[in-house]
Amino acid sequence: MDTGALWERFKDRLIYDPSSGFLLDTSRLDFDDTYVARVESRMQAAFRSMAQLESGAIANPDENRMVGHYWLRAADKAPTADLQDAITSTIEKIKAFAARIHSGAIAPSQGKRFSHVLVVGIGGSALGPQFVNQSLGAASDPMTISFFDNTDPDGMMKALSALSSLATTLVIVISKSGGTKETRNGQLIAKGAFEAAGLNFQKHFVAVTGEGSELDKTAISEGWLERFPMWDWVGGRTSEFSAVGLLPMALQGFDIEKVLRGAADMDNLTRRSETRQNPAAMLALGWFHCGCGRGNKDMVVLPYKDRLELFSKYLQQLVMESLGKEHDVSGEIVNQGIAVYGNKGSTDQHAYVQQLRDGVHNFFVTFIEVLRDRSPRTSSQAALGAFAAESFEVESGVTSGDYLTGFYLGTRQALYEKKRESITVTIPEVSEYYVGMLIALFERAVGLYASLVNINAYHQPGVEAGKKAAAAVLQLQSSVMVLLKSADKPLGIGEIASGLGREDDVETIFKIVRHLAANGRLGVKPGATIFEDHYSVS
Repeated sequence: MDTGALWERFKDRLIYDPSSGFLLDTSRLDFDDTYVARVESRMQAAFRSMAQLESGAIANPDENRMVGHYWLRAADKAPTADLQDAITSTIEKIKAFAARIHSGAIAPSQGKRFSHVLVVGIGGSALGPQFVNQSLGAASDPMTISFFDNTDPDGMMKALSALSSLATTLVIVISKSGGTKETRNGQLIAKGAFEAAGLNFQKHFVAVTGEGSELDKTAISEGWLERFPMWDWVGGRTSEFSAVGLLPMALQGFDIEKVLRGAADMDNLTRRSETRQNPAAMLALGWFHCGCGRGNKDMVVLPYKDRLELFSKYLQQLVMESLGKEHDVSGEIVNQGIAVYGNKGSTDQHAYVQQLRDGVHNFFVTFIEVLRDRSPRTSSQAALGAFAAESFEVESGVTSGDYLTGFYLGTRQALYEKKRESITVTIPEVSEYYVGMLIALFERAVGLYASLVNINAYHQPGVEAGKKAAAAVLQLQSSVMVLLKSADKPLGIGEIASGLGREDDVETIFKIVRHLAANGRLGVKPGATIFEDHYSVS
């Protein structure tokens, strides 16, 4: 193929938005020119399903819920005036609250001002705020931020130890139901830390939760500082443009209107009914092509920008929780899904690109390219002056940013030479507007892909099954403790299992008891081996 033909093919595979500078490049996908036409009827059906979703159709039949995260950045598209008002009033409440925190009108005590935010949440209630903080955070932000995003005591103690002062820390507890145990545990640990420091935790705690939830009732009864809503029509993994994400953004000093405008502009681009001009549709078709509609290949996400390092982790939940389903909407067993992993370029070139190029061919790549070398939020930091804004040459005529671009283009070419396919998403810079665009693009692509493979992207029965299994383990632990307390002699693992009539659970009992013993909660026979220990309650 001559240069002219190659250039025309390349241009035919680009979707470029001149007003934003956003670009999607699918030229390194090896489907022929008839591919889009062959799947066009399926894509048009996906567009119709998406339009019904946005108009308020029930998208989660098993929960009888609408799915309305698209309304969060375009409230006028919500199907009722009440929903529209709820969205807009919450945004205004968030902005007003953040302004009062920054001004000191809301303060923890006289003479002090809040300077740090501790977010307590898990999954979508933490990953979104973590990604946005990593992308946009700067040393000059009015408030710094940290997270309790697990029920690991060591992780929470590490986060608490890193705080400069609990006295100037604002705590945001995020849980829609209020019953998420990891978040509930973090809430109690944080409360305990404030009380141990002699602080009135109520003057520091804010809830983001569903109206009438367990957390909502706690916040009211204990007199917390403020409460913000979560709605049942917004899933955790698509909640970044609700109070879940907007409140931490606003407190850190980010412009939430720019984030929402970026998302709304991407929504407009991805509502196009012309498949070849719709970036989310072409992204979804790329996934469908590479995985043969079955998720046969993993998605490796390689953002060539340190600030986007957490994007692959954010997409893991968005994509895998949405698309990893045993049954399709007809109830047939399909075991769908797309595995997602990644870190950042060019770090990944020194980690696993060797396998990507020469090893097992079980993946495709999504590159994220950022044109500008420096974030506009940090390009003129006072501490570095003009040096921060200038392009520093590491060789004659070559900057470190040039090297980063070279590594991206070189890796893309090296992979394609070995028939490894890739998609490239390009944004001009990492800023509020373009972070909003990126999140909205992949949210829409997930919805369209789910329609293509006939699954429900908006529920997560596997997650609920894991929670139920964990509850059963903790109930078994309680039974073990009761038995040990009532025993007149130390019991071994087999005796515990027999005493409970749970011989089939002997392995689980073994692991429970070893965990309790390791944390000083059981007496252990001195000198006993791991398989001969006899236990009693200390």
